[in-house]
Amino acid sequence: MKFLRTQLDKFKPHFEKGGKLEKYAPAFNGIDTLLFVPNHTAKRGAHIRDGVDLKRVMITVVIALMPALLFGIWNIGYQNMGAGQGFMDYFLFGLVRFLPMLIVSYGVGLAIEFAYAIFRGHEVNEGYLVTGLLIPMIMPIDLPLWMLAISVVFAVIIGKEAFGGTGMNILNPALVARAFALFSYAPYMSGNTVWVADSVADGVSGETILGTLGANQVPTTSVIDMFIGTIPGSIGETSVLMILIGAAILLITGIGSWRIMLSTLIGGALMGLLLNAIGSTTNELFNFPWWQHLLVGGFAFGLVFMATDPVSAAQTNKGKWIYGFIIGLMAILIRVVNPTLPEGMMMAILFMNVFAPTIDHYVIQANVKKRKKRLLKVKA
Repeated sequence: MKFLRTQLDKFKPHFEKGGKLEKYAPAFNGIDTLLFVPNHTAKRGAHIRDGVDLKRVMITVVIALMPALLFGIWNIGYQNMGAGQGFMDYFLFGLVRFLPMLIVSYGVGLAIEFAYAIFRGHEVNEGYLVTGLLIPMIMPIDLPLWMLAISVVFAVIIGKEAFGGTGMNILNPALVARAFALFSYAPYMSGNTVWVADSVADGVSGETILGTLGANQVPTTSVIDMFIGTIPGSIGETSVLMILIGAAILLITGIGSWRIMLSTLIGGALMGLLLNAIGSTTNELFNFPWWQHLLVGGFAFGLVFMATDPVSAAQTNKGKWIYGFIIGLMAILIRVVNPTLPEGMMMAILFMNVFAPTIDHYVIQANVKKRKKRLLKVKA
């Protein structure tokens, strides 16, 4: 690392003010701060020193994603090669499938981020460090790479940079990418076979649980398989066990909001109970046990890693309860009443992203009114 630091210091003067590459300083500084802690300090004014910065927050989220990611890579191989193979055989098969998606996601996304930073003359931040990993984790493993690239372009430009970049976007960029792919390339995003690489016929199964239910058939998958994650699905969303490990990391470090997680869970459970009580003879999703709804699809992954996005989620404590609760309600409702769109978590989170500022506004206004009334009582 010392050699790398020396080389960066050697080239740095060319990117400083007056240097021949001054225009590209944001790109150089972005690489520098990604690899090393910034070495500049404040020169005046009162400042609070804190060990938590954007880079550390993003890296913590990446670490929390690792259990679900590593299991998902293994599961790709398991779903395609069937039982009887070795651990490394499964893992390497999945890794070969996942790496091109990861390279395209980071390559295209970071290229746009750097281009915008240079054009606007501001520094590159680490926000895409997480988004670039989330996007391939929630996409079908067999999605053509050019479709993934276009989805990333749309998500970064329209879902993020159009609003001013990291910290200003009202929608979760990773979900914007998935929504764009769903509406633009529906045959590659829906159905049972898209979640298994190459649609291999002799794999464990080509059917997702929600897809089976949407076809009015009763799935035979065990609850243990649902919880562990040895079922078809996107890379990051199948294993509730691994997602819970990630949730623990986010909660212990204070990065994830327990209010949003808990309220989303309560909302989903209540809607599941209500729909179970209604029942249906034509739609098996109504009859699917409410607690199993919480184990399948993208519900758990969305609850932990998407709904809790600190930028696009509600910011007030009371607002977080309302925001998460409605997400849980809507996710299960959309999933059940519209079998053609079984993954309601994506739509629910994006919908509530739009209304999160409104929720916070009314929560703050309610607090202001309470304080005014309290002040009037004191004066009286």
